[in-house]
Amino acid sequence: MSQPWSPDSWRTKPIQQQPDYPDAEHLARVEQTLAGYPPLVFAGEARELRRQFAEVTQGRAFLLQGGDCAESFAEFSAGKIRDTFKVLLQMAIVMTFAAGCPVVKVGRMAGQFAKPRSAGHETLDGVTLPAYRGDIVNGIGFDAASRAPDPERLLQAYHQSTATLNLLRAFAQGGFADLHQVHQWNLDFIANSALAEKYSHLADRIDETLAFMRACGLDNAPQLRETSFFTAHEALLLNYEQAFVRQDSLTGGWYDCSAHMLWIGDRTRQVDGAHVEFLRGVGNPVGVKVGPSMDTDQLLRLIDLLNPDNDPGRLNLIVRMGAGQVGEHLPRLIRAVQGEGRQVLWSCDPMHANTIKASSGYKTRDFACVLEEVKRFFQVHRAENSHAGGIHIEMTGQNVTECIGGARPITEAGLSDRYHTHCDPRLNADQSLELAFLIAETLKQARQ
Repeated sequence: MSQPWSPDSWRTKPIQQQPDYPDAEHLARVEQTLAGYPPLVFAGEARELRRQFAEVTQGRAFLLQGGDCAESFAEFSAGKIRDTFKVLLQMAIVMTFAAGCPVVKVGRMAGQFAKPRSAGHETLDGVTLPAYRGDIVNGIGFDAASRAPDPERLLQAYHQSTATLNLLRAFAQGGFADLHQVHQWNLDFIANSALAEKYSHLADRIDETLAFMRACGLDNAPQLRETSFFTAHEALLLNYEQAFVRQDSLTGGWYDCSAHMLWIGDRTRQVDGAHVEFLRGVGNPVGVKVGPSMDTDQLLRLIDLLNPDNDPGRLNLIVRMGAGQVGEHLPRLIRAVQGEGRQVLWSCDPMHANTIKASSGYKTRDFACVLEEVKRFFQVHRAENSHAGGIHIEMTGQNVTECIGGARPITEAGLSDRYHTHCDPRLNADQSLELAFLIAETLKQARQ
């Protein structure tokens, strides 16, 4: 790094999207408490994800990243975690089997609590209060007590993340992810859909393959009975992130041990800002959201700051431009990156730039636009002789009605049936699986 870095050097830089805590001393005490807690993940795990990211960058694997827009304290349960994990397993197996390449699984889980906002305050019926910034900061209720930023919420987020990680590790390593159980991953509410039938046929083919391997004495590989699963979240609250920076005893490098991967949002990617300063110094794989306002000079500067060694496993550029703009803006960015010989992982976030407001007032996303952005993302990369490396989606295993469209279409009138999100609308299991089949076919064609 050209400039000295320390875990708190971000505090000297301008910062965006931070809550205004009313009691600075209370906040400092909580930060000190968090710094004394055990880390949530380990440096070796982050290095392993970085190795797998390098495989994706070089076209030998695909990245699947998904989970809640913002985790909730009120809706925290083992069943919710299990069902989201199930859908991600289903999506991964669909893509792996069709495309014949490994799928790296990363959940927006165990830390995705904070949300950037377009405005710092919200006005309703003439009353103005601080904006809701996620359960880690304040409450969603529209009253002064709920909306006051509370440092104690940082501690609650840590404890919930700890419990979530414990369960995810058990699911990934304790037999739940066993390929012999592939039929059991289906969720009850999609059991009678056309997609469930399509998935069932694929699961039958996997069963036949496993039976053949068993007959050949090749059925004991641990990869058949367990899986790797990593966590990620937006590194938005840097005082929380700093509390989990640890110096690795093996390499001497610094790691943010709140998650395996961290990313910078489209609102906080200023090259001279605190978020870039913080993430440039940690050894985790990191991401940057790339919206339509990103220019080539800024992107190359960000790449220089965040990946000065040009490591193929270090940096994930998460493109979120909208179905109507990705074809216009992405080619020039790919050409600039290729022209400078930079090695980056390109993934597609087809959610954030396709958000609309329904006539009923609900914030939603049209699934057709989500599919269209993914298709165009792949088309652009194919045209530019680049590798479309991954997908980054907001989804849930719950039977929600938050995004319109899909194989069993949700209408605007039906949004109110099961609209549960605290922030942004999420794909349900049906829509997520439909997206997985589309990507699987595209990957298969690309590899052929």
